[in-house]
Amino acid sequence: MAFHGDKKEGTWLLANAENRLKDWLVPMVPKKVETYHLTMTTVLWCAMIVFFSFLARYNIHFLWVVSFAIFGQYITDLLDGEIGRRRNTGLIKWGYYMDHFLDYIFLCSILIGYGLMVQDHNKYLIFFLLALFGAFMVNSFLSFAATGKFKIAYMGIGPTEVRGIFILVNTGIIVFPDKSKIELVLPVVLTGAMFALFVTVYQTQKMLWKIDMENKRKAEE
Repeated sequence: MAFHGDKKEGTWLLANAENRLKDWLVPMVPKKVETYHLTMTTVLWCAMIVFFSFLARYNIHFLWVVSFAIFGQYITDLLDGEIGRRRNTGLIKWGYYMDHFLDYIFLCSILIGYGLMVQDHNKYLIFFLLALFGAFMVNSFLSFAATGKFKIAYMGIGPTEVRGIFILVNTGIIVFPDKSKIELVLPVVLTGAMFALFVTVYQTQKMLWKIDMENKRKAEE
């Protein structure tokens, strides 16, 4: 069976704008820059996020640098696979593995950064958020293993929108620099993530149930 891990499925709100952005940016990438160079820059972005989140404990305006790193990771993540496809130089299975492993590290770096900023008695909320966001990734990988289709967006929300939400949260924290604002936002985000995960798992298991029943019916005929 052909590997389709490089073909992402799902409809997210900014998909059309994202495609236009790719068409504009790809020709600007120098020929010497390979897809794996772009993939590995996530390590740099993650280090920047953790480091400048730590500094933001003392000067909240360092969160602008954190938001820049989130945006930078978005651009390199947007271009790495596209460069490989258009130039036919991509490492499909390596790219699938490293890209999504580093996506998880990227998510961890953001939540670790917030963990450095909240008061100690609220740090457990960061752990729950990591567990919930990680569950979305687990759902995508398990669904891909069962269907061969790699879906990355649910309810119109994909990785692009999630990055945008983090940037908006950072902007709100800078504009309203009282750290207690973070503690107020976290339970809301946690509740929203729990609801979205419930809907996602319900829809996924319903789809897989339907596939199993159709296969069973065909086998009996």
